[in-house]
Amino acid sequence: MADLTMRTTNGGNTVVPQHAVARLAEGLAGELVTAESADYDERRAIWNAMIDRRPGLIARCASAEDVVQVVTFGRENGLLTSIRGAGHNIAGNAVADGALMIDLSGMNAVEVDPASRTARVEPGATLGDIDAAAQAHGLALPVGINSTTGIAGLTLGGGFGWLSRKHGLTIDNLISADVVTVSGQQVRASESENADLFWGIRGGGGNFGIVTSFEFRVHPVGPDVLSGLIVHPYGDAADVLRKYREFVASAPEELTAWVVLRKAPPLPFLPEAVHGTEILAIAALYAGDMADGERAMADLRKIGSPIADAIAPHKFVDFQRAFDPLLTPGSRNYWKSHDFTELSDGAIDVIVDYAGRLPTPQCEIFLAQLGGAVGRVPAEATAYTHRDAEFVLNVHTRWDDPAEDDKCVSWARELFDRSAPFATGGVYINFMPEDEGDRVGAAYGSNYERLVELKNKYDSENFFRLNQNIQPGVVAAKRV
Repeated sequence: MADLTMRTTNGGNTVVPQHAVARLAEGLAGELVTAESADYDERRAIWNAMIDRRPGLIARCASAEDVVQVVTFGRENGLLTSIRGAGHNIAGNAVADGALMIDLSGMNAVEVDPASRTARVEPGATLGDIDAAAQAHGLALPVGINSTTGIAGLTLGGGFGWLSRKHGLTIDNLISADVVTVSGQQVRASESENADLFWGIRGGGGNFGIVTSFEFRVHPVGPDVLSGLIVHPYGDAADVLRKYREFVASAPEELTAWVVLRKAPPLPFLPEAVHGTEILAIAALYAGDMADGERAMADLRKIGSPIADAIAPHKFVDFQRAFDPLLTPGSRNYWKSHDFTELSDGAIDVIVDYAGRLPTPQCEIFLAQLGGAVGRVPAEATAYTHRDAEFVLNVHTRWDDPAEDDKCVSWARELFDRSAPFATGGVYINFMPEDEGDRVGAAYGSNYERLVELKNKYDSENFFRLNQNIQPGVVAAKRV
């Protein structure tokens, strides 16, 4: 192994001698990967193919002790350092040119205790790993809707999906976390231990350290749940959205209904003539008794004249994987997102307009329904602050040909700008692309100054900076 030229935190380069790298390798239970390694390209690749970067060194950690050693190595050598969980984040902060990548994907154990209804999860686990382990006991954790998403990034940003209206965000079910700080210490964060850090990691991203283990509360769910899609023609989209808005205003918390506008994939329950045409789909799940779910969804299923209604009992784990084929790795992706306290007529008109001119067949606009248990937690209780959001809009632009970059990104930005007057100004950090560093303050709102104070305490030199970064500095005004 040759000497490595790597990027530093001050913007320059440094040469890391071969013997220093060899000494690090000897102390790890995991392994080091360099550009000379056969699996280098595989290990540096992440979900979003727009991100094509070449780290100087990849440390594939196998334990919390490995993480301590690699963080210490990075800090002592002043190396620009990124953290990879499952590599699913849209911004691509998991990898940087010339940097040290701390790869946690091999630390993916999930242990569920059905007696206490808790789960201990390592940071490299995916949502699919957790769903499978918990559902073996008829339990589930509120997480996102794509099974290949990583639990670490999802949790540190907040985490919401089909169960959140009933059981809260992922962070609302976090009991404790083991964290490696920039000094190389292993600390426990919970309501009773390092409570300030526990507050910060519940929505504050990877700004304060590296979580090596999460402890969650899990809930009885399934194994069968009433769920599925109701598909409407695009021509009815505006009317359907207005009626959907009326329906969800009084829907029980067990019921979650999201809206997706896109071109129809070749689903078996859709007529072939519909494949590839613009549609509006309502994706719904009832987290409770099947008969209660039938009653709760009755009026939703009466809206408009749907092309297809595929609401039926499904295995929860299967519905959690239902959208995976639309989100496979290897495509180019760009997102723009807004929070809404209401779905106004103006917002509906803009969304429907842009859904009629999708730049590629893979692009989609979705509206996630929140409220319920999410909104009952005070805004200042966790770093995630936008508890008043009833809907989250994600403009998901997806394509394969780099020649279409400008067209796709421009469409997403235009839709974002046109819908901004109807939004709160807040944003979910897990939906922010790499060019939105100027929105970090909006993502944290009234909690931002407290987060800066926490950053000053736990990472005053901003070692953990490859994230939606909270920069250390002077807080404008102390809180009373």
